[in-house]
Amino acid sequence: MVRVRFAPSPTGYLHIGSARTALFNWLYAKHSGGVFLLRIEDTDKTRSKEEYLEEILGSLKWLFMDWDEDLTFQSKRFDVYKRYAEDLVKRGLAYREGEAIIFKVEKDRPVSFTDIIHGTIEVSTNEIKDQVLIKSDTTPTYNFACVVDDAEMKITHVIRGDDHISNTPKQILLYNALGFPIPKFAHIPLILSRDGGRLSKRHGATSIFEYKRMGFLPEALVNFLALMGWAPGLDREILPLDEIVKLFDVKDVNKTGAIFDMDKLTWINGQYIAAKKKEELLPLIKNQMQDAGVSVPSDDALLKVMDLYKMRMKTLSEFARMTDHFFTDDYSVEEKGVEKYLTSPEAKKILREFSGRLQKMKEFSHSAIEKECRQMAEENGLKAAQIIHPTRVAISGKTTGAGLFEMMEILGKDKVIERLQKAAG
Repeated sequence: MVRVRFAPSPTGYLHIGSARTALFNWLYAKHSGGVFLLRIEDTDKTRSKEEYLEEILGSLKWLFMDWDEDLTFQSKRFDVYKRYAEDLVKRGLAYREGEAIIFKVEKDRPVSFTDIIHGTIEVSTNEIKDQVLIKSDTTPTYNFACVVDDAEMKITHVIRGDDHISNTPKQILLYNALGFPIPKFAHIPLILSRDGGRLSKRHGATSIFEYKRMGFLPEALVNFLALMGWAPGLDREILPLDEIVKLFDVKDVNKTGAIFDMDKLTWINGQYIAAKKKEELLPLIKNQMQDAGVSVPSDDALLKVMDLYKMRMKTLSEFARMTDHFFTDDYSVEEKGVEKYLTSPEAKKILREFSGRLQKMKEFSHSAIEKECRQMAEENGLKAAQIIHPTRVAISGKTTGAGLFEMMEILGKDKVIERLQKAAG
């Protein structure tokens, strides 16, 4: 049975690169009917913090990654590592330097392994110095603890980033010395920024929960992460999680680095928002409005506005900004739009006449409002746009948005007339 693991260090939040590594492990386990395990590499007692661990576990759960069996904490296994190291000393394969225990690397030997993604990789032991197993402060080194844990957890496949390729020959020497079976290795290329460099915070390497705060859906983020270095074929880009599980195989991961494309993530997110029922989005939108410090209206009012904007949103956080004019008179205003559409005497005259015509309307539906608008344009020899543009800015403060007449219907007759009259001066 396939057994894989994700081994985060709780010395910081979960970022995009680590989340993709976790996802590829999880997908491979699910695809193969195997087991996905979590190991917490918390040997650095000074930098490891409970808040980071909680955030890492919360991020994995938010991205639908459930794990099997109990968590393994390296900080609780120091006696295990010491026992294995002491055994190597007894067998003459390691030596002491004070409190430290160091593994002797025999020179002039090749160390090779077949990487699932990159093929055969070979290194001479002449390029590997003696390996510290237990440091002078009695804590284990990464390579040693990793080998002991992977062996005892019966890990069959180690799926991790390209930056660990240099560790693998060192670990193979330890596997052999300890008499452990060697797992299969798959080193996935790193995620790169658009300019080809390492991913930085400016290019998207923020924590996973930051994407949640920015209004991304977990389904969209998982879909996006899966496509960074792997492709399902047939140019498909929107895939539900169960479909990704069915198609994913680590051997199909690309050898070259994946480019982080924020525009693509945003587009994918917009596709998922558009496909969701507004009732599903309602609690998420309310949370976003609360986080933005916006007064949250009734569910009925929100749902009416969501009808207009669900297809326009790319992130949930956009909703409060795009729709503030529905819920408060203190809404954001595009100054350039005001200058372009509301300052001329002609625009003010148009708004006054349109306001007067709306006051006389008995039915204030979007279809009736549109009919009145087009009739006024025809009677005055105007283009409909000469009424529509200033009206939109007058009632919303924005030059773009949902359909104007639908907006007006939801705002209501009194509010529309009030704002038109104010803009007309």
